[in-house]
Amino acid sequence: MDREELQNLRQDYTAASLSEKDSSADPIQQFDSWFNQAVEAKVLEPNAMTLSTATHDGRPSGRIVLLKGYDKEGFSFYTNYLSRKGKEIAKNPLGALTFFWGELERQVRIEGTIEKLSKEQSEAYFHSRPKSSQIGAVVSPQSQEVGSRGELDGRMVKMENEYKDKEIPKPAHWGGYVLKPRVIEFWQGRPSRLHDRIVYKKVDNKTWKKVRLAP
Repeated sequence: MDREELQNLRQDYTAASLSEKDSSADPIQQFDSWFNQAVEAKVLEPNAMTLSTATHDGRPSGRIVLLKGYDKEGFSFYTNYLSRKGKEIAKNPLGALTFFWGELERQVRIEGTIEKLSKEQSEAYFHSRPKSSQIGAVVSPQSQEVGSRGELDGRMVKMENEYKDKEIPKPAHWGGYVLKPRVIEFWQGRPSRLHDRIVYKKVDNKTWKKVRLAP
């Protein structure tokens, strides 16, 4: 595709609108409403989100992970603590999540502080996963260099045989995080790029202030 064709790629959004009046006073309730609508609309993997982290000196990185829970405390996901994102979170716990539900012409951006979930929560979720996924979490040294795909496949087969009739212990290097939000923004696409943006900002660590932003 040449530059002119790329520059002319655009979509006019007309599906819905978002107003201060129609949005909830609580951003978690608003997220719950939008998330359920994404599920009902059969959006492909509505819980897929971009997790953005940064090194201690501010070098950012992003990747897609899956949301595994949300409540008034925050938004939860699971991963390898020794992965790139795990190491960055350990040194710089500030992070962001981004959801994009194109079928609904909506985006949600969340900023906050990331903390580990309890060992008990991580254990419970680990053992709720399919056994193959549990094994994959154990045998993969996430974000580290490996010699070949065959090396990973060999580890997988070996562990499948070893734990064929046994429970797989959760590895110490794997578990959950919760991003505790301080800012949550809801974006609804509108015609002529005059999109609706409603942002909630946490005040005094307990109440939320809702304002409109220019697109």
